[in-house]
Amino acid sequence: MERLAIHAALVRHHEAFLACIHSIPAEGWNTSHHGKWSPAQQLDHILRAVGPVNMAMALPKWFLRLAFGKPNRPVRSYEALVQRYQEKLAAGGRASGRFVPPTVPSRSVEQMSTALRDLLAKLAARVDRWSEAELDETLLPHPLLGKLTVREMLYFTIHHVQHHQHLVERDSV
Repeated sequence: MERLAIHAALVRHHEAFLACIHSIPAEGWNTSHHGKWSPAQQLDHILRAVGPVNMAMALPKWFLRLAFGKPNRPVRSYEALVQRYQEKLAAGGRASGRFVPPTVPSRSVEQMSTALRDLLAKLAARVDRWSEAELDETLLPHPLLGKLTVREMLYFTIHHVQHHQHLVERDSV
């Protein structure tokens, strides 16, 4: 997937996720089924996950290469990245540390939705400032998947929001 397609997919899938959250009546935003995260917590988690990617892409590329090195393997396709993530989840991988959302009051959903839209606008603009080669030559750390190229991290960000939208849809029935 090339840069322009990544940009479009980031915006499209995060907007679909927000539309899913807002299709649930406000009184259901904090409803948790079977010990799973509520829709408000799912939104908080996505916000927590996108923030570091956005911040990293604002840093100088030379700094990221100095901090995390250079790739020593070919870039994974979107499908291969999704498969690797699914394998990690199947092996028991879960969100940890700062990526685990606390209980989120329903009144915060509107504010978090606005914050996610603002963050996505910044991230999409930053994607536009990277060349195709730079997306493949720069690494970022992922807490479950290890070091990913920036392109792979963006693939993950696209898939991740779709994954959580599916969870919201499944658990809000």
